[in-house]
Amino acid sequence: MSKPLAPPSDLAGDFSNRMPDGDNRDRLVCDSCGFINYVNPKIIVGAVCTWEDKFLLCRRSIEPRSGYWTIPAGFMEESTAEGAAREAKEEALADIEVDGILAIYDIPRISHVQIIYRARLLTENYGVGEESAEVELFHWDDIPWDDLAFPTVHWSLNQYSETKDAPLGAPFTTPPHALAKMRG
Repeated sequence: MSKPLAPPSDLAGDFSNRMPDGDNRDRLVCDSCGFINYVNPKIIVGAVCTWEDKFLLCRRSIEPRSGYWTIPAGFMEESTAEGAAREAKEEALADIEVDGILAIYDIPRISHVQIIYRARLLTENYGVGEESAEVELFHWDDIPWDDLAFPTVHWSLNQYSETKDAPLGAPFTTPPHALAKMRG
């Protein structure tokens, strides 16, 4: 059985965990009106950004994983490609050109779907955005692999390396061993 759900603070009324008719799992259901609060995944968008043979990484200044390095990425607020470009601008003050979708990762334990693009910087100009403590361009051998914030950063950098000189095909997905581990 899944853990009990808590009603979002913006919902009024009394809610209980129960299985709605025609469903197969417990949901938060309003006891007064029958409203069902479905918990849908959040979409994260980002990009592996390069300048020549260097990779743009941001040291996070916010939780989770403050102090660790990541690619520019965050919650989607517009189209996925526009979101990836916005995140590069917000976190690294960088203007990018999106090439195409590199990967789509399912992270069910935290209800996230990550859409990661392959992109290039339009200029060598970048800086520290409000969610970053530091921003750098790294040669492949200098990437701080032990200090990367999330498994998806490892995956996307390595998958970029596999496709850097080729047209993009079907997006990479969550490695099967990782998905099995996330599901318990």
